[in-house]
Amino acid sequence: MMSCYFRHINSIFKEAGIEITMENKKDIDRMIHKLLEVEYKNCSIVWKTVKGKIAGDDKARSRFIKRLKRGMKKQ
Repeated sequence: MMSCYFRHINSIFKEAGIEITMENKKDIDRMIHKLLEVEYKNCSIVWKTVKGKIAGDDKARSRFIKRLKRGMKKQ
């Protein structure tokens, strides 16, 4: 089962070159919570934050994607 917000940001994952698998989804979920400074397991707040800060702002989206890519390289 995917985190509640993953389906809404598939295009972000695709642009970042991230393939979600059963093996990595929990780590990616934790990383996104950390990047957004949201307590882990609070997926509704993550989605609200993504929607409010990233969805309508191309520069914020680009920065978020870069941070995701960097986070994936560290794993």
